[in-house]
Amino acid sequence: MDTVIDTATEWVLACYEDDVPANGGACVKLKDEQIAIFNFTRRSEWYATQNLCPHKQQMVLSRGMIGSAGENCEPKVACPFHKNTFSLLTGSCLTNEELSIKTYPIKVVDGKVYIGIA
Repeated sequence: MDTVIDTATEWVLACYEDDVPANGGACVKLKDEQIAIFNFTRRSEWYATQNLCPHKQQMVLSRGMIGSAGENCEPKVACPFHKNTFSLLTGSCLTNEELSIKTYPIKVVDGKVYIGIA
């Protein structure tokens, strides 16, 4: 899957690599948004999404469990309260087609984690 990043994206320093637990998440506030950052060390990948779970409007996704789903082993996060599961690639809900979350481009350079903000 090719990722296309808009050249107008502003890369904002969100945190340091050591601030996010291995195979877990953390929350940062950038501008007016809470963003969940996931360090998926089992896959050697990083992901960023909104922290707000759209089901009950709770800021909890950074505390969700990450894993893989389906034949393609799609990376996912499960809401810690009601277990709705979201793709970390697309933001689509894998358990309720009426829900979705926003995803952000992310990169790690020299131990610093950057989030792409449009």
